[in-house]
Amino acid sequence: MTDRAWLALGRIAGLGPIRQRALLERFGAVDRCFQTGAGALQGLGLQAAQIAALQKAPEDVLTPADRRWLESPDTDLCRWTDSDYPPLLRHISDPPLLLYLRGQRACLNQAMLAIVGSRSPTASGVATAEAFARNLGEAGLIISSGLALGIDAAAHRGALNSGTVAVLGTGADLIYPRSHLQLARQIAGQGLILSEQPPDTGPRSGLFPRRNRIISGLSLGVLVVEAAEGSGSLITARLAMDQGREVFAIPGSIHSPLSRGPHRLIRDGAKLVESAEDVLSELGPLYAVLRNAQAMAPAADWQPEDPAQARVWAAMDFDPLAPEQIANRCGLTLTELSAILLDMELQGYLAACPGGRFCRLPPVS
Repeated sequence: MTDRAWLALGRIAGLGPIRQRALLERFGAVDRCFQTGAGALQGLGLQAAQIAALQKAPEDVLTPADRRWLESPDTDLCRWTDSDYPPLLRHISDPPLLLYLRGQRACLNQAMLAIVGSRSPTASGVATAEAFARNLGEAGLIISSGLALGIDAAAHRGALNSGTVAVLGTGADLIYPRSHLQLARQIAGQGLILSEQPPDTGPRSGLFPRRNRIISGLSLGVLVVEAAEGSGSLITARLAMDQGREVFAIPGSIHSPLSRGPHRLIRDGAKLVESAEDVLSELGPLYAVLRNAQAMAPAADWQPEDPAQARVWAAMDFDPLAPEQIANRCGLTLTELSAILLDMELQGYLAACPGGRFCRLPPVS
């Protein structure tokens, strides 16, 4: 019943992650969101059609596409309540409550870097994206992108052997553009295809900017390779900045319109990079700790025994925080906090991040 309830919740038009989460918080479990009285749904800002859908049994809300998804041996779901829901994605402002998956689920909790850019790149841009993806993949990063024409496809191709994640703006059962069907099959075989959109959702312009927050939200950072002013890849970069992620840009000729996007990002604070080593060195402490201390990372229900560490742990997040923010949250002086952060970092529970910030390490399931 539970998977049917999750798909039914995702099928209700216009509900969105915020109201879905409000429903879960009110009723405690997805099954209990359905077949409830209209009175119990008051105060959640729901439309009449949404209230009517929630008073049905989940089976009555599902579409044939949903049933095919449930019956397929090659599909999966990652639910908000799952222990392997991506920890970085969980902490963006509006994370999806349900991800539809095809491929290797284990990719969800690997360290990722997004590579995005123009749909009409130069031959040099394609070669650059493939080379960066290949080199960063060989260094241990999973490469995420949006399966679009141009730079996205080049990034996926470059990382096929090491692992790549394609985040779709359509349902995960519909590949767009259709010219990428073979590439999508290769990705599903060695990496992962995911979407927040229900099965059989076709391409609609408003869905692609929304999926960009997932590309950046899954990733430690975003690398932009060739982008004109107004490119959708700049939306992904801005979202990454808002989410506290690192943003990298590859410079180009001042005469090329495709250099204007990266150059603007660099003026706005993105890191100028010329090699994969530049990216790895900027990700530096966080990436190194994620890779080298993953086996030491705490389980999802871990709590420090030391009372002072417990206060710091409760104040921390998976997104990087400045020491001043942590100190304000837990009521410690910066001197007291500094010693505790160092001790917890050495134990493998926290990571030092660029800019002098700190974050929790993702839990090991």
